[in-house]
Amino acid sequence: MKIHEYQAKELFRKYKVPTPEGGVSTTIEGVENIAAELGLPVAVKAQIHAGGRGKGGGVKVARSSDEVTKAAKAILGMTLVTKQTGPEGRLVKTILVEKGVAIKKEMYLSIVPDRSTATVTIIASQDGGMDIEEVAAKTPERIIKVQVNPLIGIRGYHVARMMFGLELPKEVMKEFSAILRNLYNLFVDYDCSLVEINPLIITEENTIIALDAKMDVDSNALYRHPDVLAMHDPNEDDPTEAEAAKFNLNYINLGGNVGNMVNGAGLAMATMDIIKQAGAEPANFLDVGGGANAEMVENGFRIILSDSKVKGILINIFGGILRCDILAQGVVQAAKKIQLSVPVVVRMEGTNVEEGRRILSESGLKLINATDLADAAKKVAEIVA
Repeated sequence: MKIHEYQAKELFRKYKVPTPEGGVSTTIEGVENIAAELGLPVAVKAQIHAGGRGKGGGVKVARSSDEVTKAAKAILGMTLVTKQTGPEGRLVKTILVEKGVAIKKEMYLSIVPDRSTATVTIIASQDGGMDIEEVAAKTPERIIKVQVNPLIGIRGYHVARMMFGLELPKEVMKEFSAILRNLYNLFVDYDCSLVEINPLIITEENTIIALDAKMDVDSNALYRHPDVLAMHDPNEDDPTEAEAAKFNLNYINLGGNVGNMVNGAGLAMATMDIIKQAGAEPANFLDVGGGANAEMVENGFRIILSDSKVKGILINIFGGILRCDILAQGVVQAAKKIQLSVPVVVRMEGTNVEEGRRILSESGLKLINATDLADAAKKVAEIVA
């Protein structure tokens, strides 16, 4: 689960990772009051769950009270579009105001799990404040990586490699060492999948401050972190994904034109792969789970069809706990109830599969039986072509 920058900074301060003084508001008057208390200049920052806010006009430096008001009016209520929001953008409802700091040097620092090596990987660069993917692509030698065995934890040699790799001045080495260790502890304690600071700055006074903050906590571990769960902002949720979650459906919008309904995450991945191999594009990932019933199938149809780009649907079900004949009855029942408007290709295997196919064939609906997964992908790709 992602949290806002100002929320991540609350946790940073709890772990003694320095951040600028600041406050948040949802009104222009509130922004003005915070800026007056902090003193000018200030940074006025849109709070959405996406990076690239500065390039999209969501971060402004204000050096006078008039500029504070102008920045607040420009940002609050804007639909901020960045590389990470997609073309639809995100509505800005909250603003973070922070006291301005004199920057001497900008760096990049992040911590992520690396599943391929079963380590926690610390990534840093002297090229802070920039798009780190661009830095990695054009100047990979500027990226430093240190892998930490999570069973041993961060050690002095890990910190030393980072400090010398970043060519830090000796005046800030002790402070950096403490910050990196504290940030690592935060990452582990909160079951994070990402902690990122871009930029991490050295000020003119030779202190280190996290000017930005990004945190993503593994959703499977949220039961251990009620303080993070309380930070959930429903305004940042995809409306369709939130609707699916109400019915215990795992749904992710992918932007293609073939709707998918499967039972099992692995089957979903395989289905999406073979759809692409057949020349079409999956519109979504929708997993109804092993215990799907007619109501879940109906809700799945309704959610898939709420995407106007969907021109055909592929149902790929393994009939184990859920028998194929029961699934077929559920599909027919749901298709009649919601007045299905696009063709549906159904691939089933497992218990009572022949009976299931008979039910679909005799339904009189646009339900097309497929003999196997390749056949299903080919048929649905032809439909949406």
